[in-house]
Amino acid sequence: MAGAMTVDGNLIRVEWPGQWIARILSLPFLAAGSYLLWNVALGVHNDLAGFGRLADDLVPILVFSGIGLVIVIPGLWLATYRYFVELNKLMSEVVVIRACGPLRVRSRRKLTEFSFLSVTDQGATDEDPPSTFDVALCGRRGIQPVALSSFNTRDEANAFAQEIGRALKLPARDYVGTEPDAD
Repeated sequence: MAGAMTVDGNLIRVEWPGQWIARILSLPFLAAGSYLLWNVALGVHNDLAGFGRLADDLVPILVFSGIGLVIVIPGLWLATYRYFVELNKLMSEVVVIRACGPLRVRSRRKLTEFSFLSVTDQGATDEDPPSTFDVALCGRRGIQPVALSSFNTRDEANAFAQEIGRALKLPARDYVGTEPDAD
């Protein structure tokens, strides 16, 4: 599940691809919420066209509108969620962006907080091999790492870490198969 990396002068942008499973899981939410909201719209249309009284249907319209919105909003979130990281060498900052449709939440951090890139394995047990290899921007103890990308093979993850490391002048360290620290 390699992310797309683009380099534009001093700006490096790493974007995780959209999770196809999240988009599939969003379909029932979108369908159910849209169905309820469609029926609310039909009821309001009938009331305004003179086939009923809006005063009699106001409570069901409000209730079903609320239920429809409560169901459709998580579906929209699942369908449009994106995560990407912008590394600006000129301004020496890392910007983590979580986007959901037009809404973007940015988290800015200084590039000087980070001292190396790490490659770690996820899902590994003593009997089973690792399922994914994550590349993250890491710093000293107490510094929250920034996930950059995830790969299916160790070679792809190491190549990506080396490429980003050359661009940022940071060393890449392979921690696959090692035990995590106590803290």
